[in-house]
Amino acid sequence: MGNLTALFIKSAPPGKHEDGGGLRLIKREGGGGQWVFRYTLYGRRREMGLGGLKALSLKDARDLASGYRTLVAKGKDPIEHRRRQRQDAMPNRYLLKDVALDAFESRKADLNGDGIAGRWYSPLEHHVLPKLGRMPVTEITQSDVRDALAPIWHAKAATATKAANRLKIVLDHAAALGLDVDLQAVAKAKQLLGRQRHEVTSIPSMPWEDVPAFYASIDEPTITILRCDCSSLQGFAHGPCGLRGWTRSKGISGPCPRTT
Repeated sequence: MGNLTALFIKSAPPGKHEDGGGLRLIKREGGGGQWVFRYTLYGRRREMGLGGLKALSLKDARDLASGYRTLVAKGKDPIEHRRRQRQDAMPNRYLLKDVALDAFESRKADLNGDGIAGRWYSPLEHHVLPKLGRMPVTEITQSDVRDALAPIWHAKAATATKAANRLKIVLDHAAALGLDVDLQAVAKAKQLLGRQRHEVTSIPSMPWEDVPAFYASIDEPTITILRCDCSSLQGFAHGPCGLRGWTRSKGISGPCPRTT
């Protein structure tokens, strides 16, 4: 038998009340309360909440505490045991698509405009999640990553690299959640995929001889064209753009529009 009784609990003053065996009731102002189990494992003192006074009766709290005392006697941590139970009970929470969204949310503060434009998430959304999104993140292997990235590994090398890097961040996030994931899956997949054959080529600029004809073909310049106009003419100017006159290729003179 413990120290507490149901009758005492109803009228107990605010504060901490020990039932014994590590079970404690923390009574609050207004009549509410919280059950707590206190234990020592490998010299470390820990406390875990069991539930509210309204949800758990004295008998319920004692039964929970008794089960956790048995775990402690076997050298098992009740907090870790409960975490694993909850993890097993909610497998959908740890599908790759859900962990990826959680990782994205946690990184929003580091992204321009909170990542609203989607550039950080889109490589995952378009090239990884359609194939792996419904897989439990703990079951993803290097073969799965390789199969997802193979179609774009050479054809869209830059996008494939971004997708691989984003996936590595997601797996790191899963590990931080306490999940048993293969943190080397992406690196091993890259080894399986091999070196990318795609060569980055720059878009050639317009030959300067063709610039007059290009501007002559524009009937109503937009602000984008004016910005381009100003930027290109800076290459011919002897002073800062906007501080001197300039002549457009159409023969129209005027001040250079500010682009700031």
